[in-house]
Amino acid sequence: MSMQKKAGLEEKPTVHRIRIILTSRNVKNLEKVCADLIEGAKKQKLKVKGPVRMPTKFLNITTRKTPCGEGSKTWDRFEMRIHKRVIDLHSSSDVVKEITSISIEPGVEVEVTIAQ
Repeated sequence: MSMQKKAGLEEKPTVHRIRIILTSRNVKNLEKVCADLIEGAKKQKLKVKGPVRMPTKFLNITTRKTPCGEGSKTWDRFEMRIHKRVIDLHSSSDVVKEITSISIEPGVEVEVTIAQ
């Protein structure tokens, strides 16, 4: 009896914890993609946590202006900021494929990890 399926019952799809990590140098594009993902998840009536704003990474490079090293010692300072957002979903993996099929802005990287 345990090996056979009962006539009236259906198997529920397994619910996974899905973490979506978004990184970008442009905050406006990043926030737009976050809003689109959360809006799609709420339309599917999923449990959503986020976006959690992670600390911004500051990458600094200080270099001399002169190529040969002669002249006055003047320096250029360059900085790149990398912003990160984390979104957690509780759903089946099929639904996540539908949600993440939205158009993603240029310069935004998406990383999806699925946990039990």
